[in-house]
Amino acid sequence: MKHAIRTSTALAVALTAFGLPAQADMEAAKAFLDEHIERSALSRAEQEEEMQWFINAAEPFQDMDITVVSETITTHEYESKVLAPAFSAITGINVTHDLIGEGDVVEKLQTQMQSGQNIYDAYINDADLIGTHWRYQQVRNLTDWMDGEGADVTNPNLNLDDFIGTSFTTAPDGKLYQLPSQQFANLYWFRYDWFNDPEIQAEFKEEYGYDLGVPRNWSAYEDIAEFFTGREIDGEEVYGNMDYGKKDPSLGWRFTDAWMSMAGMGSKGEPNGLPVDEWGIRVNDKSQPVGSCVDRGGATNAPAAVYAIEKYKYWLENFTPPAASGMTFSEAGPVPAQGNIAQQMFWYTAFTADMVKEGLPVMNEDGTPKWRMAPSPHGAYWEEGMKVGYQDVGSWTLMKSTPVDRAKAAWLYAQFVTSMTVDVEKSHEGLTFIRDSTINHESFTERAPKLGGLVEFYRSPARVRWSDTGTNVPDYPKLAQLWWQNIGDASSGAKTAKEALTSLCEAQEQVLSRLERAGIQGELGPNLNEERDPEYWLSQPGAPKPELDNEKPEPITVGYDELIKSWQE
Repeated sequence: MKHAIRTSTALAVALTAFGLPAQADMEAAKAFLDEHIERSALSRAEQEEEMQWFINAAEPFQDMDITVVSETITTHEYESKVLAPAFSAITGINVTHDLIGEGDVVEKLQTQMQSGQNIYDAYINDADLIGTHWRYQQVRNLTDWMDGEGADVTNPNLNLDDFIGTSFTTAPDGKLYQLPSQQFANLYWFRYDWFNDPEIQAEFKEEYGYDLGVPRNWSAYEDIAEFFTGREIDGEEVYGNMDYGKKDPSLGWRFTDAWMSMAGMGSKGEPNGLPVDEWGIRVNDKSQPVGSCVDRGGATNAPAAVYAIEKYKYWLENFTPPAASGMTFSEAGPVPAQGNIAQQMFWYTAFTADMVKEGLPVMNEDGTPKWRMAPSPHGAYWEEGMKVGYQDVGSWTLMKSTPVDRAKAAWLYAQFVTSMTVDVEKSHEGLTFIRDSTINHESFTERAPKLGGLVEFYRSPARVRWSDTGTNVPDYPKLAQLWWQNIGDASSGAKTAKEALTSLCEAQEQVLSRLERAGIQGELGPNLNEERDPEYWLSQPGAPKPELDNEKPEPITVGYDELIKSWQE
């Protein structure tokens, strides 16, 4: 298992950590609350009541050993290192929470789907797989689970209405397939201090003829990237863009996580474009995937997609630190915190916790950041009503191949780490909000000035417009690996953007065709259109769209403080 961090959570070890005898349960819960839960949406009495419910519900599973898995991010590290031992001590269920790479999580999930062998008792995997889970029906839909087999282990205080991401984990059949455990958005990041420096503002205005501010389109982003690149600020050479380009699974997420929608490749429709989504996959009115290439009505190799890749490459080559082209997602993420990046278009709020540490070059002495986050700008093909950006919703998923008793024990752990008792503290650690009660907790009102706009974003109505991959993608594990392999060819220069995207859409259609022939997804599976002259589809309304005469329209910027005010109103 690559990069696995295994947390020993045998009951005796966990209880020893709490200084408690092996038969302890409520005493373990009280010790945990005393040591780790300073802030909560629940009163202390309500916390103890919730812990007592977990103790009672776990009684049939005493001394059971279960193993769950998630990707390695700050939130899940907290779950694995703090909450898993506490859960074991309180309930007597010995849980090991593995942390591995995101690509490895998907690979393990795919292997369990294909083999039917129970590799993990529960997975935290992205809601990006909702289209896969809905079509294959290999995971327990939680709506039926909570009313049926899992009713006796479903927390009466779960409060699903308090979760902000369940719309992304609910399939078109109206069933909830996954329970959010963390979520974060893909936003624009910039140096607020530099953008508000009067000398820098005046110089930009003189050179470009408009005000330096948060870019609302890619034209302005490109101008700002050009303006900052090569300057020296505070003794450091500055770059106007940050990104990554290594041929690695994370390069695929760089594009499927709504980069193409931000460029304007897909159809109108929120939270995901229909009939064409951000992967360029087209579906019919029965939700069956019917094509990816333009000649079948898809948009993966459409002019807007080519534009999206070419802009990425141009900015990577001209405005980004040279080392970035050989970096992965996780390697590139911390770079802006080093202090020489002016802005980053494609920045995940999951990095917030690592960007606000004391002593960083991007932090002020009073603990406030020198940077801010804002909505990402749109590409030339984007139109009002289209998807605006991506939101990752890492969610608990129970496979049908997991035996019922193990699934029940894992479901208890999933609810524990997402419970109202622990969620405020967990969110202060990882800053990946899942509950409305947490976002609006007074402790985040106090902390908001030190988080660069994160709290303001998640308290605004705008947050619901950022969404995960929609339901057009019928097999996320199979299709996702095609993206990084083909986009990597464009990133490295082995192929042009058009060549790489045509290879990609053809490879996607080969997978769709195999699924269609196999018939394993029933009436929801692919039903490919006949190939037609691309001009037929390009002349139809919406996606795929014909090439624009001008792919660099007039640049638009807005003042950050004005933007935040509009959110608050």
